[in-house]
Amino acid sequence: MSGVSSSPHEPLIEEIHASGKRLVLSATGGGSRALSALLSVPGASASVLEAVVPYAPQALAEWLGGPVDQACSERTARAMAMASLQRARAWSDSDTHLLRGIGATASLASTRPKHGPHRVHAAWQSATKTVVVSCELTKGARTRDEEEQVAARLILEIVAEACDIESATVSAPTPHEPIERREKLAPGEWSELLLGKSQLCVQLPSGASTAQPKILFPGAFHPFHDGHRKMAEVAARRLGAPVTFELSIANVDKPPLDFVEIDDRLRGLAGQRVWLTRAATFVEKAALAPGATFLVGADTIERIGQERYYANDAARRDAALAEIARQGCRFLVFGRQWDERFRTLSDIEIPPDLAALCDEVPAAAFREDISSTGLRTGD
Repeated sequence: MSGVSSSPHEPLIEEIHASGKRLVLSATGGGSRALSALLSVPGASASVLEAVVPYAPQALAEWLGGPVDQACSERTARAMAMASLQRARAWSDSDTHLLRGIGATASLASTRPKHGPHRVHAAWQSATKTVVVSCELTKGARTRDEEEQVAARLILEIVAEACDIESATVSAPTPHEPIERREKLAPGEWSELLLGKSQLCVQLPSGASTAQPKILFPGAFHPFHDGHRKMAEVAARRLGAPVTFELSIANVDKPPLDFVEIDDRLRGLAGQRVWLTRAATFVEKAALAPGATFLVGADTIERIGQERYYANDAARRDAALAEIARQGCRFLVFGRQWDERFRTLSDIEIPPDLAALCDEVPAAAFREDISSTGLRTGD
């Protein structure tokens, strides 16, 4: 297989530069040659806004706003692409629909033998679409240099596709190393959430009431599991109202959820009353659902009371709690297993103003040690 050089790739890169799209690219673990190739062809300033290589785990965590379950994965590539899109929006005043975020992560041959497969994941993100491709390379068939060539070519092809170049095709390295592909063209409501043009998208089962929810259950639901269902059942019985699950695409520190991720999580919540929002904080959630009771775990309510989540400013924290109270919202607090203990509201210390907004579900009424993180990691 030929390497990334001006000879085979220059025409494609020239088309990328002339496409009118503005790009931010991020790559980790391999594939950095694609970034070099893009920058080596004249005209790169017309397309490339920024190119970064967050190689160390700490650098990748900083790029994404927190640690990942697995550095080389389809999901991490998508998250990197979304982080890249957000940077593109920050660096460019171009029409948002001309911006693209590219993310790539690879696990390639190294000086140390790898127990897992050698693979490449590359993704692109726009205001309307998420695309990710994955390829598992035949282990031991190539040198590191040759695998870098494969990764770079695949990334350049995904960049070309993102730029709407008609001839762009993401091709398999060999017939025995197929390309796996996932993509999601977003409904208009999702794009408006991503771009901040709206704050809420309601998805209800057929025949469900459209009335403002009295109980809102915020969560990542990654994945949705029996513990979530039992919490909702306990709350519905106790408060005498149906539960609406709230999935926020926005996070205080992390990039927004991409469209494939949103689709996956909503599939897990199929048949439930769901609010899809961009309300990253409880103050924002309270503004959307005044008078609602929020279902939270004891670990979450402890975080809500900590100054470090308000830039270490107690006055900011107290103002946030006062605003939640002003909106007439409360918290129904369930016990959670963390730090090797099952803790309820009675076991933690929180500010008095927050405690006044809380009601406890005792362990006798609910105890479930399952967690989404444990399900993902197998712990």
